[in-house]
Amino acid sequence: MANAVTPLSSSGTSSRLLVVRSPPARTLRERGLRPRCRGRGSRAFPRMRASPIDTKDAERLSDGKPAFVTVPEEPEVRTGTWNWRGYNIRYQFAGDTGPALVLIHGFGANSDHWSKNISYLGKSHRVFSIDLIGYGYSGKPNPRDIGVDTFYTFETWGSQVNDFCSNVVKEEAFFICNSIGGLVGLQAAVMDPQMCRGMVLLNISLRMLHIKKQPWFARPFIRSFQNLLRNTLLGKFFFNSVATPESVKRILSQCYHDPSKVTEELVQSILRPGLERGAAEVFLEFICYSGGPLPEELLPQVKCPVLVAWGDKDPWEPIDLGRAYGDFDTVEDFVVLPDVGHCPQDEAPELVNPLVESFVRRHLKVP
Repeated sequence: MANAVTPLSSSGTSSRLLVVRSPPARTLRERGLRPRCRGRGSRAFPRMRASPIDTKDAERLSDGKPAFVTVPEEPEVRTGTWNWRGYNIRYQFAGDTGPALVLIHGFGANSDHWSKNISYLGKSHRVFSIDLIGYGYSGKPNPRDIGVDTFYTFETWGSQVNDFCSNVVKEEAFFICNSIGGLVGLQAAVMDPQMCRGMVLLNISLRMLHIKKQPWFARPFIRSFQNLLRNTLLGKFFFNSVATPESVKRILSQCYHDPSKVTEELVQSILRPGLERGAAEVFLEFICYSGGPLPEELLPQVKCPVLVAWGDKDPWEPIDLGRAYGDFDTVEDFVVLPDVGHCPQDEAPELVNPLVESFVRRHLKVP
């Protein structure tokens, strides 16, 4: 989105800076974002409609002689490494002022999946995007090497996010989450409520393969198949069939509504770290992880306000099932993102970025 100069009134101290971008931002309703207020609301976080995006057309002075200022440029995105429990964790960050945001990716992805959000949001926030352990360019320990049955769980990742906020961000933060990352954010907020100021869930995983959502008679067969994947060459064969440019592109083209957004750069950003040593074991561990919490179990426990947004063309997590999350007391809004698939932050950043800005602005503490 192009930056533009903006007129600034010179008629006194009551003047306002009004920003113009190309194209001018519209309200959520004009963009087709339809806030759904289906829940009961709560006293702590009264239910409200999503606020309009605050940018407006520029106002000129009546004498036609405006002064001009320049819209702040997007800050540089930097990369850092943090040692967590003996493992190197890659993260990216941008922005030096404003409230902290922690961006949490989904299954098989990494912090690069927020490349269209980090710098933009960094203009007015301190933004951090983390590679969860096992993904991206973070460490990928094999659970069998560290003597545990299951390591890649939401409890592990929730602890990682909370420790990241304490040790790197150094303050409480807003969590912005996609897909499986939504479970990570919810788990972190339940484990340490003081760390999360608020949460935006983008197409959170419904966890339809969870063992509790399977018929009782199928559960023993599911566990047997999972053991087969984890303990035989079948699992490695399955991973090798998926970890190719053609397969990654095909999978992304399924979950993105607009296939033109599935670029070679996107494919490589997902594939490259997935070819690192240990990635196959992480992949197999997680696809065999059919236990742990469900969103509907965690949402009633969180103490912070939550906004749920959903791309209505998501083939993996159907919006008709996701709407039920709008009925929880802590969920202040359910927002429909029209003509968007499973990864709205990358497919439609022009919708997601203003939505995040608006949500954070509403929930900043007034001094």
